[in-house]
Amino acid sequence: MACTFGQRTRDMVYKMLADFVVLIHFLWIIFLFFGALWGVRKRVVKVIHLGGLLFAFILHVSHWYCPLTHLEVYLRLKHDPDLTYTGSFIIHYVEKMVYIEVSTGFLLVATIFLCLLNLWFYLSKRKLFPDRLKPAE
Repeated sequence: MACTFGQRTRDMVYKMLADFVVLIHFLWIIFLFFGALWGVRKRVVKVIHLGGLLFAFILHVSHWYCPLTHLEVYLRLKHDPDLTYTGSFIIHYVEKMVYIEVSTGFLLVATIFLCLLNLWFYLSKRKLFPDRLKPAE
């Protein structure tokens, strides 16, 4: 049975959406690693960053998957459930970084370390950025 133009277009939209979700997922992970650098200057970013770290910790402790993972899998299945290579060249390697194959124990330890490192960074910001604490003249 031949695919219609509408079906191919719909499949391509699902593929592009899945690739976009992987990219957003990758950027979110980068934000969790380096968000404190921005968060010490912007309170809103700090709240989002600390909330994201707490959410990541809860996900790992509870052995749950990130909602972005579920969304990406859903979109991939809607695109083509039989496809083995699921994206473009760049997305293929970004996926390898996002969905790195390590033990859950290692991932939990890494998450705890990341949370503690960022917490230390936020708490020591007075020493790192003393000019931010001076009253405005």
